[in-house]
Amino acid sequence: MGNLNVAVLGPAGYAKDLGKKGTESDIIFYNLKKGEDTVTLIEPARYPERLAPLFYAASMADEALVVVSEITAIFGEWVLMLDEAGVEHGSIILKNYLTPADLAPLLRGTVLEGYEFVDDDPIALRERLIARAHARRPVPPEPGATGTVTIDHHFNVRGIGTVILGGVVRGGIRKHDTMTVYPGERVVTVRSIQKHDDDFDWAAEGDRVGLALKNIESGDLDRGYVLSTDPAIRVGTGLKARATLVRYWPAPIARGMVLHLGHWMQFIPARVEAVQDDGDWRRPMLTLALEKDLVYLPDDRAVLHYLEGGKLRIAGHIELS
Repeated sequence: MGNLNVAVLGPAGYAKDLGKKGTESDIIFYNLKKGEDTVTLIEPARYPERLAPLFYAASMADEALVVVSEITAIFGEWVLMLDEAGVEHGSIILKNYLTPADLAPLLRGTVLEGYEFVDDDPIALRERLIARAHARRPVPPEPGATGTVTIDHHFNVRGIGTVILGGVVRGGIRKHDTMTVYPGERVVTVRSIQKHDDDFDWAAEGDRVGLALKNIESGDLDRGYVLSTDPAIRVGTGLKARATLVRYWPAPIARGMVLHLGHWMQFIPARVEAVQDDGDWRRPMLTLALEKDLVYLPDDRAVLHYLEGGKLRIAGHIELS
């Protein structure tokens, strides 16, 4: 019963030929299922006008499917986002007589250099993705194991109560687990777990889940909130972290700049309060003041965005500690 999360970057609606449309907002989910194996396809909507949906799709992805019709600034932004988000596995479909050699200069030195070029064949693609999902066999969490779930949608369901949709990003969870909601540290109980509309007693890392929760209202939640049993979770509005800027970034990060920090399903404005570069301005130590709490685990990576950057809106990433 494996699940594979795939960011689909290409013409709008490309994933409709691969799966059945599900939840739709500024990110659109398509679901593919065969037997007990499932694939969650994620397309960014309202992009490129808004950058956040592209980050959300990449952040949730185990793999990417990139459909390239022409080499544009948008394609370059896809490459940077997938590289900074660390989406190491994926496939590339070429159209309009493009060849791998045409893309090679842009892919060199990025995670996409290892992606496989595949044919534009929906039937073969579906079989390939299902096979990849089948190879991911989740293991039920041991009693007492910790787990962390990020929230991307939440609502009330008549007769059930508060339901969240999200992904298990670390560890595993079980039905009836007591979990803490961050930020805020509200304590909730997992009443039920669904994976692709089927009921389960547990979920593990990589699973997309719907959870019915007890002791909280939908209005108390927001996208980006995190459910966790992990005592290592950290929450705060102040960070000091080492940044690595993308190779195209033209100038040092300056005090007073407002960046947007992307981590899991969080996309938070952050003002640069101090910069220390130790002689290498592409690897500065940044002190950041965030507009609201960031929830993370030690050694996570967060992507830095600069929305005033014109065609270059992805600045790099930071290592959280």
